[in-house]
Amino acid sequence: MSDIRPILVIVSAPSGAGKTTLCDRLLEEFDSMVYSVSCTTRAPRGEEVDGEDYFYLSEEAFLTRVAQGDFLEHAVVHGHHYGTLRETVEEALQDGLSILMDIDVQGAAQIRESLEAAGGDDPIAGHWVDIFISPPSIDDLRERLEGRGEDTPDVIEARLENAGTEMARASEYRHLVINDSLDEAYRRLRDIVWCEAGGEA
Repeated sequence: MSDIRPILVIVSAPSGAGKTTLCDRLLEEFDSMVYSVSCTTRAPRGEEVDGEDYFYLSEEAFLTRVAQGDFLEHAVVHGHHYGTLRETVEEALQDGLSILMDIDVQGAAQIRESLEAAGGDDPIAGHWVDIFISPPSIDDLRERLEGRGEDTPDVIEARLENAGTEMARASEYRHLVINDSLDEAYRRLRDIVWCEAGGEA
């Protein structure tokens, strides 16, 4: 399915809220949508490929591009720089592709501020939507994280603390999807993207 105009879709969610599953389903349904490829200063891992998994930059090159204002957003995570180049998004939109960006609330805020400050002729500013995916409650999220059996109790508590901080900022987003049922949450997410991208009924 590709009967939509190209847009930037920004999605944020606490860890364990089902964001990855929902985003993967969007990519399966919309054949003109691709994941955003970010830049990083860390070294490639395993079979990662430059230009597919990340664009790998030296710290000097990354900071030069920061100074030039080339990034829509950027941050330091575990001692390495990560960021999304404006030109990456612009080129995809020009090629008729929608960009799906899975990003935390801080990164989303940077992008929102940048795009809202941009002029009316900006190639991205009129073609984006931001969506926050939330669990029904912190208690529900705790059950999910404990049920996965992947994290220690200390890690779960840290994730829950972070989730509370992130969920408190859900109102900054244009849309909120509560993932109480995966199929229903996907229908809501899909409908938001469809409508924002001007899909035909």
